[in-house]
Amino acid sequence: MRPPFDPTEEQRRLVRTLSAMGTRQREIAKMMGIAPKTLREHFREELDKGAIEANAQVAKTLFQMATSGTTPAATIFWLKTRARWSERASATKSLSPAALPAFVVEKGT
Repeated sequence: MRPPFDPTEEQRRLVRTLSAMGTRQREIAKMMGIAPKTLREHFREELDKGAIEANAQVAKTLFQMATSGTTPAATIFWLKTRARWSERASATKSLSPAALPAFVVEKGT
């Protein structure tokens, strides 16, 4: 009979980090040499919080970039995704002359 699995703090940090990076549970389990069920049973909190914490950190960084004024792309991305801004067709494009229909006869011809 196998001894019960007793995770170490180092293993907990590893699972949290791998989860944060988006590594699949079956791949984490394989890397650790345990069954996916064992992984979920002993590392539920690390699996759940790893991705949440990573997303929060990236959002924090994006917010800092967007509000710093030094990264216009981050500002635009933030406004498009969070404030629902969208680009509109420019006025010059919508006012450009259209081709004349085939049945219109030009003056002087």
